Amino acid sequence: MPRISDSRGAHKDEAKPALVTANGANMASFGRVLGGVIVVGITCAMALFVGPTGAAGLRAHLGAPAPAFSAKDISGQVVSLDNYRGKTVILEWTNNGCPFVGKHYNSGNMQTLQWRFTGEGDIWLTIASSAPGQEGYVSPDEARADIARWNAAPSDYLLDPDGVVGHLYDARATPHMVVIDRAGMVAYMGAIDDKPSVDPADVKTAKNYVVAALEELAAGKPVTISGTRAYGCSVKYKTS
Repeated sequence: MPRISDSRGAHKDEAKPALVTANGANMASFGRVLGGVIVVGITCAMALFVGPTGAAGLRAHLGAPAPAFSAKDISGQVVSLDNYRGKTVILEWTNNGCPFVGKHYNSGNMQTLQWRFTGEGDIWLTIASSAPGQEGYVSPDEARADIARWNAAPSDYLLDPDGVVGHLYDARATPHMVVIDRAGMVAYMGAIDDKPSVDPADVKTAKNYVVAALEELAAGKPVTISGTRAYGCSVKYKTS
């Protein structure tokens, strides 16, 4: 039975653990609140996964068909989710100015996962949904520079400055992760792992929800934990 997190409000400059529930009961509290770590000058907001809102089909639903989308990549080509029918697809929301994103790239964690799962035939799409002039907004050249300096290996890098794709998949934090299975169903949405900190050392002891979901799908098993709260810097969407 998939386990799905509860939904609560966002809190600035604070990392909170992901709470997972099953059959309506509170089962576990993963991760930990940052303790003894003083972060200076970080203006990040904790963004939490919540269920779909609005009319049916306008946002991604766990266990439902993944909403179709198209966006330009850093080469100027239009990329559609439909291009990858029959493939497992990982969506990763990024922000190159966010220390939570930096944790996963500076530790080598994110690019290691990219290399591993694209090597196994999966599709990994990195997405920037920050608006022009906001933290995390990148031009194609800046995105290419980030890929080079991090030795990143996504299948493609999509630019979403109007936030259309981000809102479609309820991306509220960076990193925000989505796994779409080969049947085109949303199999996982939320945090990358259960350690909501900016400390790269925490990667070694974290439970990685994305890895767990991908390994279970590859083994033909249902995803045990399909939804969690995403933690990190708030996505800097276009406001007008």
